[in-house]
Amino acid sequence: MTFSLILFYILAAVILFGAVKTVTAKNPVHASLYLVLTFCISAMMWMLMQAEFLGITLVVVYVGAVMVLFLFVVMMLNIDIEEMRAGFWRHAPAAFTVGILMAAVLLLVLLAPQTNLAAFGEMADIPADYSNVRDLGLQLYTVYLLPFELAAVLLLLGMVAAIALVHRKTFNPKRINPADQVKVDAKQGRLKMVKMDAVTQKTAVPAETAGEGEA
Repeated sequence: MTFSLILFYILAAVILFGAVKTVTAKNPVHASLYLVLTFCISAMMWMLMQAEFLGITLVVVYVGAVMVLFLFVVMMLNIDIEEMRAGFWRHAPAAFTVGILMAAVLLLVLLAPQTNLAAFGEMADIPADYSNVRDLGLQLYTVYLLPFELAAVLLLLGMVAAIALVHRKTFNPKRINPADQVKVDAKQGRLKMVKMDAVTQKTAVPAETAGEGEA
């Protein structure tokens, strides 16, 4: 067993751990941090497979930008965690069934003899002037152009959905409408001076106390 194979199994175990914790974490912020861990270890996996550009892109784009947006969206949505947990066990059988089906499909793909994806052998040596960025661009914008465009549309829909969820009409006493602020007149409506006469409140003396003083 080579060092690359040992490192592959270690990274794969960490990725599985991070993925499971991302789904099972009770706090959404903790789930996002576990997803960051999964992305970073996946980038190391890409580096192990001599795909340096994909590894750097995964760290810069997803960890540095997308996950920050995820955290902002999670904090802005004001998610009620208790309400989310209320329907967990009700939807657990359906989620468990879908998970089993997805795992079965992945195993069939990996173990299929025509794909031979489960075999992890030595990486082929590449010449010094080889550019995986050029080959990736050629494959992405020629063979896989339609899936690339569909992925862009899905990301756009996700962004629109996040904006719609953030701007949903919920009661928030701390929320201020900027349009109402702009409409306020500087001379009227901000401060109103009221002139009032001074009022002195007199304390009433009980009758018993007054009689004792006279005696």
